[in-house]
Amino acid sequence: MAHNAAVRAIEADVQRAGTVPLTWYDVLLELRAGGPDGLRMQELSDRVLLSRTRVSRLVDEMARVGLVRKQQDATDKRVNWASITDQGTQALRDTAPVYMRSIHRHFSTYLTEDEAHVLAEALLRVAHGDRAEVEWRLQP
Repeated sequence: MAHNAAVRAIEADVQRAGTVPLTWYDVLLELRAGGPDGLRMQELSDRVLLSRTRVSRLVDEMARVGLVRKQQDATDKRVNWASITDQGTQALRDTAPVYMRSIHRHFSTYLTEDEAHVLAEALLRVAHGDRAEVEWRLQP
């Protein structure tokens, strides 16, 4: 419930600012982290926690307005890649301050410094634990 309320409030702030939608911001953030080659669509889908179909539609929309580039893999035609463009990087920069202020306003402001530290530590353990479990499952 708290997560949903915070995300909706953050999304409304980002929308009022006239920057890219929050889902687009998440995609741009992950593509920038993916480096100059970008990410495979499947990997992008895993990172933003959306279905491959939804991510594919988002990337197509974002490509139409010049924020990302989508291209087929040269050696495996079943694989598509997405990468951030200069225009996408600028949109990320424009949206980041609004996003960060909004996170503070609707989330961080309700936590003490100690609570924020404990929460961050706990979430990192969960994230790393999940990654370790996924890596363990992939072991032969």
